[in-house]
Amino acid sequence: MASRQSGGAAGQAGPPVAERPESIRNVLLVGAAGAGKTTLVERLLVTAGLLNRAGTTQDGTTVCDFEDIEHRHQRSVGLALAPLLHDGVKINLLDAPGYVDFVGEVRAGLRAADCALFVIAANEGVDDPTRALWGECAATGMPRVVVITKLDHARADVDAVIAQGQAAFGDRVLPVYLREAGGLVGLITGDHGHADQRAALIEGIIEESEDETLMDRYVAGEDIDAELLIRDLERAVARGSFHPVVPVDSTSGVGATELLDLIVSAFPSPLEHPLPVVFTPAGRPGPELKCDPSGPLVAEVVKTTTDPYVGRVSLVRVFSGTVLPDATVHVSGHRSAWSAGGTPVTGHEDHDEDERIGALSVPLGKTQRPAPAVVAGDLCAIGRLSRAETSDTLSSVDTPLVLEPWPMPDPQLPLAIEVRAKSDEDKLSPGLQRLAAEDPTLRVEHNTETHQVVLWTMGEAHADVLLDRLATRYGVAVDEIEVRVPLRETFAQPATGQGRHVKQSGGHGQYAVCSVEVEPLPQGAGFEFVDRVVGGAVPRQFIASVEKGIRAQMERGVVNGCPMVDLRVTLTDGKAHSVDSSDMAFQTAGGLALRDAATRAKTCLLEPVDELEVLVAADLVGTVMGDLSARRGKILGSDPAEHADHVVIRAEVPQLEIRRYAAELRSFSHGSASFTRTFAHYQPVPENVASRLSTEVR
Repeated sequence: MASRQSGGAAGQAGPPVAERPESIRNVLLVGAAGAGKTTLVERLLVTAGLLNRAGTTQDGTTVCDFEDIEHRHQRSVGLALAPLLHDGVKINLLDAPGYVDFVGEVRAGLRAADCALFVIAANEGVDDPTRALWGECAATGMPRVVVITKLDHARADVDAVIAQGQAAFGDRVLPVYLREAGGLVGLITGDHGHADQRAALIEGIIEESEDETLMDRYVAGEDIDAELLIRDLERAVARGSFHPVVPVDSTSGVGATELLDLIVSAFPSPLEHPLPVVFTPAGRPGPELKCDPSGPLVAEVVKTTTDPYVGRVSLVRVFSGTVLPDATVHVSGHRSAWSAGGTPVTGHEDHDEDERIGALSVPLGKTQRPAPAVVAGDLCAIGRLSRAETSDTLSSVDTPLVLEPWPMPDPQLPLAIEVRAKSDEDKLSPGLQRLAAEDPTLRVEHNTETHQVVLWTMGEAHADVLLDRLATRYGVAVDEIEVRVPLRETFAQPATGQGRHVKQSGGHGQYAVCSVEVEPLPQGAGFEFVDRVVGGAVPRQFIASVEKGIRAQMERGVVNGCPMVDLRVTLTDGKAHSVDSSDMAFQTAGGLALRDAATRAKTCLLEPVDELEVLVAADLVGTVMGDLSARRGKILGSDPAEHADHVVIRAEVPQLEIRRYAAELRSFSHGSASFTRTFAHYQPVPENVASRLSTEVR
């Protein structure tokens, strides 16, 4: 491994290698931003002998934070892999960002991992973002060990953090080690004076034991063998029903060896972790997967990055079979099969292609180290899979299969962009396609009504990262502009109109006249065209031309340039010329008739309304409801949420008022609230709002 500024390799030749799934542990580090996950990885790498000294986030010298934007903000923005070897077991450490905008990276890590280190800073404790991340792990049944970091901080309070963890996550969050005299003391083994905490731990382990007689023996005063307790503890951790707490000082290294020992002994191997469901590309159930290196190849892309020198690099979890260099694999992406209604996912079109594996390597942060083969249960990087995207399945060419993708969070913050330089317009679309391939939480929308390119993002920090990558990786600098909302217009009352298109200036002329009656229809009724012409005033062959011209004018808009909807137009009369009348002339006259009618009646703007479901802590319900009402929202009701002490508020709110709601809700709820939205209907814009929308709709 090449040397780093923070310290070179400590003598290991080549990357850690695993030949069997049972000698692998895939471990995700999860925790709120600033909890010390990246620093903990550095300490574990030093303890395992991969680094001589640990890097720091302040200096930009850590293994896992290697992007320039991570150095500038001193914050992780992407999932990073750092493998090490401990007691003959390969431990793949996956460092996930803690900021809420990057929960998509956490979910990708949960798919790639079999267990998690849940990191909590001793000076911060359990806050709402920490609770949300715990919920992400719980939703997948992920086994967790709680690691308390920043023990040397002036405000560190380990006992308070343990108490908060038990209150938030249950009474099976119990310490197995305590900090004492510059080291750790074990509560199961060792002679110490922490009788109460030792008793609580032993009782917790016994309650999780499969031996139903153990509690009776303990209550009767029998001294339970420490090795038996440790075995029961390890089984309970692997089941995900017990969460031991280990304090680790990342500065001095106290607790790092004990944590690695616990990972090896208590965390499940890939053989013990449930595997995802597999299907055929046609959507039929596939064979049940087994974590077998000699089985059929099934692997999944959990992260995609672009390297300026080697091109696209795919971080892959191998679930079955063995990946070999230069092999040809089938790449399947079928996200539409699991989207709402089976509709295509914008920017992530379905695809099935055969591709040849380029370089096969084991990453250590950004450093790629060649690997001869990668067996089931392990993680690796594959270079130059030009079509593979995040969440795609790699399988055998002879037996292509598709894994059901993990649930992606729905991006809720729209960002409209335009290129800064005209010369970059041709590079924008390819750049956005590559960003979407890398990041499944990005949705790219080319809005045909507002003529804007809109990036749907997870939040402001996510948007900043995307724009930075677009500029630095793909050379496209863009400016953010205000997001336009697709408005409509309609008639507020009946009206009549006449369209006269007469041009006779020598040669073949144009002649068409038509009279119409216009009536508003109920919301969502669409457009109706009625022919009530008598006596052949408009020849039969031109009736459809009038309708076509009216429809075209409705699409272009009549008053405000917005599409017109919910109308009944009745053609009542007209005139034609035997020579100069034509299809095009009557199309033009039809449009003119609709415009004339609009000058004789009142029209109104219509705005789209979304139905929101806001998940919020109970003590913020009043604040959120008041804010929604101030946004011209209509509160539909509220219901208790599955989360304790949380409420789901349902409301209908105009899209004009919630363009930046994702960022604003996060701000005043301190990151504890979230929401989803679905389109509900259109409604008339109040006059006081319509008067200030002239720049919005033109």
